Amino acid sequence: MTPARATLAGVGAILLWSALAPLTAATSGIPPFQVLALSFGIAFVLALALWRARGESPLAQLRVPARAWLLGLYGLFGYHALYFAALKTAPPVEANLINYLWPLLIVLLAGLLPGERLRPRHVLGAAAGLAGTAVLLGDGVAFGAEHLLGYGLALGCALVWSSYSVLSRRLIAVPSSAIGGFCGGTALLAWPAHWAFESWVAPTAGQWLILIALGAGPVGAAFYLWDVGMKRGAIQLLGTLAYAAPLISTVLLIATGQGTADWRVALAGLLIVGGGFVAGRSKA
Repeated sequence: MTPARATLAGVGAILLWSALAPLTAATSGIPPFQVLALSFGIAFVLALALWRARGESPLAQLRVPARAWLLGLYGLFGYHALYFAALKTAPPVEANLINYLWPLLIVLLAGLLPGERLRPRHVLGAAAGLAGTAVLLGDGVAFGAEHLLGYGLALGCALVWSSYSVLSRRLIAVPSSAIGGFCGGTALLAWPAHWAFESWVAPTAGQWLILIALGAGPVGAAFYLWDVGMKRGAIQLLGTLAYAAPLISTVLLIATGQGTADWRVALAGLLIVGGGFVAGRSKA
């Protein structure tokens, strides 16, 4: 796969993640770790079906080096576990703002990879994207000392996802199809967390459809596409473009009547799109 096509795959992941908020909102009432276990379990089942349809052995797909399994579970389960914990111990807006340091951290950490170089346009573009996200999500933000634990957990989210994404580049020989197995492992780890901290809530028929959509898209195919982008695409450009996810998500919420359009959405759009343009320029 060419770097350009791999970068487009990464953009596809960002677009799928943009649907995460509206879909997750439709699972209201179902505990978060239950949603995590069910959606990642569905993603694994869909991966099994795809492997079978291609005539591939599921065991062969799961037979990857131990370090790949450790990295995959560290990224997929570690990020989501910290994210849910952060939302329980800090206000959601502040936690989300700290969490969205991960695209900027990807841009910075990618400069340490062999063959990559951190250029001023990368930092400027990612900083503009972060500023746009702050405008979009930061209405009424008030960081308080009483929520330091939650802020630390949110920072952990950013560190886990950015380091997972960048370290994926070092495992380029591991096929991206292995993500299906990591989704299954994440589901298995999520069940004990659900049993320990939550009570089962039976999804409605409509919510089952939403969970299937989550497993097929934002929680399934998106991670496969992101793995392709991180391993073979323009990693620093993708880090900057990732700031489009909260913007598109907000637009989708507005379109479905779950949000309100105002000047902040327009300004955030200018900053995020402008940041992507700056980072994507061919010259430093």
